[in-house]
Amino acid sequence: METNLKEHQHFVIFKPYGYLSQFTNNDISKHKKKLLGELYNFPENIMAIGRLDEKSEGLLFLTTDGNMSELVRSSQFEKEYFVQVDGNITFKAIEELQNGVEIGIHGTKYITNNCRVYKLNENPDFPNRGKKIRDDRHGPTSWISITLTEGKFRQIRKMTATVGFPTLRLVRIRIGAHQINSMKIGEVKTLTSFQK
Repeated sequence: METNLKEHQHFVIFKPYGYLSQFTNNDISKHKKKLLGELYNFPENIMAIGRLDEKSEGLLFLTTDGNMSELVRSSQFEKEYFVQVDGNITFKAIEELQNGVEIGIHGTKYITNNCRVYKLNENPDFPNRGKKIRDDRHGPTSWISITLTEGKFRQIRKMTATVGFPTLRLVRIRIGAHQINSMKIGEVKTLTSFQK
């Protein structure tokens, strides 16, 4: 007896700066925005898991399986980000980020969970972004690693701003055991499983 059920498909992508983490656009104000479907011939019913905002880059899972989406977005999967911030970040600011800071989520105050944060000794070797970050003459910047098990709306940008070091560039480098490694911006790979 034949079945009409198809196996689900999963992908990982290095989302470029300037793209929305979606495939259809019903918002008239965003009609000229770039969508993920422009990067690859994805199957129908594909969805992004744990979106990255338009200005953020890096690792993004895509799947046709809604149940898998819930699992990956849960606290079982760590998400690690390399974040370029404005200024030479202090130990005090890093400690505050680790211990949780108060941010606003849809008009409500929220204290972020404890997380792992450290300053990178060397700048990561990412490809240049499509839009220049800013002129180096405007002062120093720092790169930090932040590892979360939650993902509120624009959480990292709000966190670094709260401690006085606004985010200039945000790149997700890891979800669970999956790392960005040598992927190129816009590259898409097929996944056979999601590993915590």
